[in-house]
Amino acid sequence: MDRDGTIIEERHFLADPAEAALIPGAGEAIRLLSEHGFFIVMVSNQSGVARGMFSEDAVRSVNDRVLKLLEDEGTHIDATYYCPHHPHGVLPQYARVCQCRKPAPGMGHRAAAEYGIDLSQSYMIGDKPSDVTFGQNCGMKQSFLVSTGYGSG
Repeated sequence: MDRDGTIIEERHFLADPAEAALIPGAGEAIRLLSEHGFFIVMVSNQSGVARGMFSEDAVRSVNDRVLKLLEDEGTHIDATYYCPHHPHGVLPQYARVCQCRKPAPGMGHRAAAEYGIDLSQSYMIGDKPSDVTFGQNCGMKQSFLVSTGYGSG
C-alpha cells in the first residue's frame, strides 16, 4: 500500500508527524486485510529528502506516527519502505535515478526478498497512476486505485 493519500491524508511533503492523520476507514480496511491473512507492506516515495526539505529521520518519524495511529485503531503494518531519491534532488547523495522510486519495482522486490512474498499473488493499493504502474512493474496480481488523495481529483 502507498502511504500518503492512501493510508493517511495527503499533505504535500509531510515532515511533521503531528500532521499525519489517517484517512477515515483506512485503519478498518487494513485490519480486515490483516484478518484475512494479508501481509501489509507500506511503500512511499519521499522525494522531499532529495529536495533537502526534510531528513530521513523525519520520514521515519512520520512512519512511526502512522504505525501508532494504526495501532490505536487495532491494526498494524507488517513492513515499511520508502525511497528518498529524486533525479532532480538538490542533495547529491539522493539526487539520482534509482530502482526504489515508484513506479520502479525496487521496494516491492526488496520486500519480497526480505519476507518471502510472492509478488504474483500480491496486490497494490494507491492513489496515483504510478502506484498502479508500480504494482504492474512488480508483477503483482492486481493494483487498485483509491479515490482518496490524488485519486480524488
